[in-house]
Amino acid sequence: MSEPRTIKKYPNRRLYDTVESRYITLADIRRLVIERIEFVVMDKKTQADITRSILLQVIAEQEHDGEPLMSCDFLSQVIRSYGGGSRAVVGNYLEQSLRQFSSQNGRG
Repeated sequence: MSEPRTIKKYPNRRLYDTVESRYITLADIRRLVIERIEFVVMDKKTQADITRSILLQVIAEQEHDGEPLMSCDFLSQVIRSYGGGSRAVVGNYLEQSLRQFSSQNGRG
């Protein structure tokens, strides 16, 4: 298995794809996800892995610009699951549910 593509996030909030040698947008990150291209986003200044943060930004943009997938009630329940003992259980349940849904719909 090859190394994941590295995307660097600069202090000016721009994302730089080291494979394509160009600046990219959140829409480009979404395309990488859809095409199942493995990548990691690294903060150029701190060298921290910020992939999850960038993926959350992609989701937020999708929820804002398109037809929302998640209701306010669902999002509120997710927020409430943080900080409690059920956080890991809820996360695992959601992840497994989406995997099963994807495999049943030919997207897995």
